[in-house]
Amino acid sequence: MRASILSVSEGEPVNLIKSPQAAVRLARTIASDILLYSKDKIAEGLKKDTLFTVLDTELTEGRQYFESHVAPEVREQHDFLSRAVVDVLIKSSAHLPTQIW
Repeated sequence: MRASILSVSEGEPVNLIKSPQAAVRLARTIASDILLYSKDKIAEGLKKDTLFTVLDTELTEGRQYFESHVAPEVREQHDFLSRAVVDVLIKSSAHLPTQIW
């Protein structure tokens, strides 16, 4: 198993993120990690229009990590992780061949 930011540690973090700005940074870091370690899957998913299916495990793991590190009242303000996935992962893959765009 590879070590990455997506490795969920045991137990609840002592200091949950309580700042929306910090939540944005964490979400973008998670999306960047997925991009870094899953380039082949992203290319395949965009080519076949199955991006969210092929990245289901990574996105689920990323969301679990995010939710375990960000206070609920901050998470309820905005879907930070979904926005980061679009901004970081999808926009940076715009050069890849796909029928989506």
